[in-house]
Amino acid sequence: MRHTRELTFTILMRACATASKTETVASNGKTGLKAADIANRLRSEKEKRQTDDKKEVPGSPLQNRVNELKQFTQQLQSVHPSVLAKALYRGILYQDQNIIAINKPYGVPLHNVDGVRNSIVECLPLLAKITDGMQAGSQLHLCHSLEKENTGVLILAKTEEAAEHVQTLIKSHKVERKYLAVTVGVPVPSEGVIDIPIIEKEVMGPQPHFKMGLSPLFKVSEEGDGVTRVRAHRQAQSAVTQYRVLDSTSGCSLVELQPVTGVKNQLRVHMALALTCPILGDHKYAHWNKLAPQKLPEGILRRLGLVQSKTRYLPLHLHSRRIVLPGVKGHSDITVSCPLPKYFTNTLKRLQIPLPGKE
Repeated sequence: MRHTRELTFTILMRACATASKTETVASNGKTGLKAADIANRLRSEKEKRQTDDKKEVPGSPLQNRVNELKQFTQQLQSVHPSVLAKALYRGILYQDQNIIAINKPYGVPLHNVDGVRNSIVECLPLLAKITDGMQAGSQLHLCHSLEKENTGVLILAKTEEAAEHVQTLIKSHKVERKYLAVTVGVPVPSEGVIDIPIIEKEVMGPQPHFKMGLSPLFKVSEEGDGVTRVRAHRQAQSAVTQYRVLDSTSGCSLVELQPVTGVKNQLRVHMALALTCPILGDHKYAHWNKLAPQKLPEGILRRLGLVQSKTRYLPLHLHSRRIVLPGVKGHSDITVSCPLPKYFTNTLKRLQIPLPGKE
């Protein structure tokens, strides 16, 4: 602080000396230096020092990695909704007379919650106008749900009738949905079906909160040599997920997930609690009894270029890769695929897991 005051005083004295000199010149018939000029000079010198400081002290690889992850987690939260709408328009994956498929970015919720400025719903009116040539009365409707932390294919409908049609197809399990996830751990067996109902539960402790949890229909006998069926909880929802390990290394896996049902947080709960292989960046379900950043093994931290205290910046690695809508009235099926976000592919490269082929 003392050094800063001395430096500021020196600069001021130098500026005043310059001003006095200029005033002398002005008295000889030339233009004098005004107070605004002194202020501008001080501001320029300060900015130059700050720029020089940044150049002289390069960031460490760890700090650069953390800054990179921060940018991903905050990418579209501070922009104006019209800017977000234009970004969504540029990310359109498919469009016809009934539906539009967009690439939903990370960190943007579908609805305005918890004081979040930007949401998909907030941008739909302007996005509808842009896609319809700025015609008045254009509308777009959500057809299904994607969590704030999810990325990938999101289907929108141009009419309420089209939205209801897509929603009916999803509820009747006629829509194929494929997700890609990076998991901490390798699921065993390498492929299968998870059929365990899910229920919302209150977690007691220093930070009471609610989470979706498992509500199994079977329990292991006390002897551990068999299972018995138990009565289903009235509030539990049926939840079925197909999964398949595509590749694994470094203690992590690339897993393809196909939800048959659509329960809130279904994929995250089934991976974390049923297979004990939580999704990378899932800070909610990596621990059951507390709210804390995901704890990762030392080997995975080294691969990711992080330390444990910085894992809170890891985004959820769950991506809606492909959606297939059945064709109607003799038309072929509509298949929409979405490329992986940059942070997802960077993680696969760091873990030395091969990138999946195009679908």
